[in-house]
Amino acid sequence: MDRTESLLTTPADPPDDTATAPPSGPRAAATAPPASSASSHPDDADPARRDPRWVRPALAVLLLGTGLLYLWGLGESGWANSFYSAAVQAGSESWKAFFYGSSDAANSITVDKTPAALWLMALSVRIFGLNSWAILVPQALLGVASVGVLYATVRRWYGPAAGLIAGTVLALTPVATLMFRFNNPDALLVLLLVLGAYATVRAVETASTRWIVLVGVLVGFGFLTKMLQAFLVVPVFAGVYLLAAPTGFWRRIRQLLLAGLGLVVAAGWWVATVELVPASARPYIGGSQNNSILELTLGYNGLGRITGDEEGSVGGGARMGGGGGPFSGQTGWLRMFDTEVGGQISWLLPAALILLVAGLVLAGRAARTDRRRAGLLLWGGWLLVTGLIFSFMSGIFHAYYTVALAPAVGALVGIGTVLLWRERRAAAGPVVPVAGSAVPAAPAAAPDVDAATAPGVAPASVTGGRRSLRWRGWFATGTLAVTLAVTAWWSWRLLGRSADFQPWLRPAVLVAGLAVAVLILLTRRLPRRLVPVVLALGASAALAGPAAYAAQTAGAPHTGSIPSAGPNVQGGFGPGRGGPGGRMGDGMEFPGGGGFPGGGGFPGGNRDGGTGQNGQPPGFPGGTANGGTGQFPGFPGFPGGTGQNGGTGQNGGTGQDGGRTRGGQGRTGGGMGGLLDSREPSAALKALLTADADDYTWVAAAVGSNNASGYQLATGRPVMAVGGFNGSDPSPTLARFQEYVAAGKIHYFVGGGGFRANGGSSASQEIATWVAGNFTAQTVDGVTVYDLTSAGQEAQG
Repeated sequence: MDRTESLLTTPADPPDDTATAPPSGPRAAATAPPASSASSHPDDADPARRDPRWVRPALAVLLLGTGLLYLWGLGESGWANSFYSAAVQAGSESWKAFFYGSSDAANSITVDKTPAALWLMALSVRIFGLNSWAILVPQALLGVASVGVLYATVRRWYGPAAGLIAGTVLALTPVATLMFRFNNPDALLVLLLVLGAYATVRAVETASTRWIVLVGVLVGFGFLTKMLQAFLVVPVFAGVYLLAAPTGFWRRIRQLLLAGLGLVVAAGWWVATVELVPASARPYIGGSQNNSILELTLGYNGLGRITGDEEGSVGGGARMGGGGGPFSGQTGWLRMFDTEVGGQISWLLPAALILLVAGLVLAGRAARTDRRRAGLLLWGGWLLVTGLIFSFMSGIFHAYYTVALAPAVGALVGIGTVLLWRERRAAAGPVVPVAGSAVPAAPAAAPDVDAATAPGVAPASVTGGRRSLRWRGWFATGTLAVTLAVTAWWSWRLLGRSADFQPWLRPAVLVAGLAVAVLILLTRRLPRRLVPVVLALGASAALAGPAAYAAQTAGAPHTGSIPSAGPNVQGGFGPGRGGPGGRMGDGMEFPGGGGFPGGGGFPGGNRDGGTGQNGQPPGFPGGTANGGTGQFPGFPGFPGGTGQNGGTGQNGGTGQDGGRTRGGQGRTGGGMGGLLDSREPSAALKALLTADADDYTWVAAAVGSNNASGYQLATGRPVMAVGGFNGSDPSPTLARFQEYVAAGKIHYFVGGGGFRANGGSSASQEIATWVAGNFTAQTVDGVTVYDLTSAGQEAQG
C-alpha cells in the first residue's frame, strides 16, 4: 500500500467488548458497566497510534486558512444586519437589554429571537467598543471553532484525513463563509450543534451519562440562540444513541430522559424568567402579538415556519406550482438545488447523499454498536431531517438558513471518501500495512478478512470471503468515480447560473472532474507516484466551485436582513443575485415573474412601480385605501417615504422599480422603506436627532426595527422601533405611545419604514396616522421628521 493510501485509511477503534461480545442475557446487558478507558480515543489508549506527523501541520493550515478567509476585510460590512447590531449596542449599554435582547437600551421591544447570539457580541462591544469588528470578529471565531470541532468529531471514528476533508468542506461552503462573517444567530447555532454531535459521539463510545446529558444542554443553548431550529437534530442524536450505545436498552432510555431534562433546563430557564416577569417590568416580546415568548416560540418562529401561518409576518413559502410569499421561494424536493439556494449549499450535496448511501450499503448487517454505521446515521440523519424540513416548510425561509446543513455535508463527504478509498483496496487482496499507517493488518488466521474486521471494529460483512471483498472494492471504486463525476457536473451547472463570474472556471472544473473520475477507475494500474496527483486534482475539481464562491463572498460587503453568498445569479432573489453585499437591487426576481411570486412588485403593484390597485394596508399618510403611490409601489406610503428613483415627499414619496427602494440617503440597502435594511442618516439629520438627547428616553421613534436601527447606531441613543421588525407588533399601542409623548419621553417621529402583511396589529398604522395629523412635519435631506414636542399644527404636505 502506498503512502497516499495510508493517508486515507480509517484508524481502527480500540477494543470494545460491549460491541464485539455482548453480554449473554438481558440482565447482564442492563447492568453492564460502560466500556473501560480502553474504549477512549486511540491516542489516549495507545501512544503508538498517534496521528502521523503531517496531521498537526495540516490542521494548523486548515484553521489558520479558515480564520483568514473569515476575518479578511471583515469591517467592510459595516453594521451587517443592523437589526441585530442595534440590539448588540443596546445590550452593551444596559444589562436589562442584554438579558432580554432588547432592540434599544430603553427596552421598548426585543428582537424576534432568543438572545444568546447577542450576548457574545454585546460582551465584545463592552470590551472593545462599538464598531463593526467588535460585532463581527466573534462570529468569525465561532466559524473557526466550528471547523475545528467538526474535524475532532469526524477524526475520532474515521481518522485525521476524514476530519480534515470534513473541516475543509465546511470552511469553503459559500453560505458558511457568509454567515461566519455576519451577525445573524446562525453562527453560534452551528457551533453548538456541532458540539452536540461531538458529545453524541463521545456518549456512544462509552454509554456515558455525562456526555449524553451534555448533548441536551448544548441543544438547549441552541434553542436560546435560534429557538426551535435547534431541535431539528434532537431525534437524530437521540436515535443514534439509542441504537449504538454499548449498554442495555432501559439504561439507554433512562440516559436519554436525563438528556431531555438537561435540554429543558438549559432552554427553559430563560423562557421561564421572561414569562414570570410582569410585562410592565420587561420589554415587549418582538415578533409576538400577545407579548409572549411562548407564542413567539410556537407561532412566528415555530410551527408557523412549517405551516406558513405566521401572523404578523411578511409572507410564507410558495408551494410547488403556485405563488407564495416574497421571502421563501418554491417548496419541494429540489428546493436545496434551485436558483435561490443551490449556490449557497448544494455544491457537494449530491456527493454527500451518494456517499451516505454507499457507506450504509457497505456497513451492511453490522453489529448494533458498529461505529461506522452510527456515524453515517448521525450525519446523514442531520442532513436529511434538516434538509427535508427546509425543503417543505411553507413559512418564511431564507437561503442562508442552509448553513445548518454545512457540517453534515462536510462530515459525510469526509467520512464517505475515506471509507470508500479504504474499501477499494479489497479488490487487490489482503491489506499489508506500511509504517505509519493507521490501519492494522487483518489477523493472520483470517487473511481474507477486511481491515474493518480488526478488533474493535464491527465488520460490515464477514461472509463471502474473497469474492465479497472484491465486490466491495469495485463498488467503492466505482462509487468514488461516479461521485466525483456528478460533483463536477453539478459544479458546472451551478457556475453556469453566474456565467460572467470567472468564466474559465466552469469548463475547467468539468473537464478535470470527469478526467480524474476516469483515472480513479484506473488507479490500480497507475504508478504509485501518480496517485497523490490524481487525488489532488480530484479534490481541486470538487472544491474549486465552492471555494471560488467563498472567496467572492469574503471579498464583498454584506448588509441587510437577507444576505446571500456568491456572485449575481440570474433569476435569483436578493443578495448575490439582485445586488451586491446582501442587498436587494436590480434583477430581484421571484417565480411567476415580477418582483414577487405571482408577479408585481408587491401585491396590488407592478414591478416597475406606478399605481397599484387594492394596495394594503390602507390609511398610511401619503396613501389611499385603494393603492396610490408611496414608498412601496402598489402600497400606500408611509410618512416621508423616499424612493430609489422617485421624488421625496413629506407624507410618502413615490418610488420606482418594484419596491427596490434605497433606505435613507441613497444607501443601497434592503430598501422597502427600511424593512430589510437600515437607513443611514445624513449629518444634518443626526445632529437634529441628538440635540438635547439627554432630556428624552428615546431620541426618536420609527416604524420597523430596521428603520429605527440605523438612526440608533448613528446617534448612539435609543430609538423606539414601533411595531417591531415588520411594524406589525402591537408595541406600543396608540394609547401607550400617546402617554410617552405626553410625558416628553420621545423627541421625534421619523417617517418611512415598516410593512404589514399576514395580519398582525395595526398599531403602527394608527400611530403614524395620529402623528401626521397632529404634529408639524419637516424634511431633512429627504427624510420626513415630526417633532413630538410641538403639537397643535397639522402636518404640512
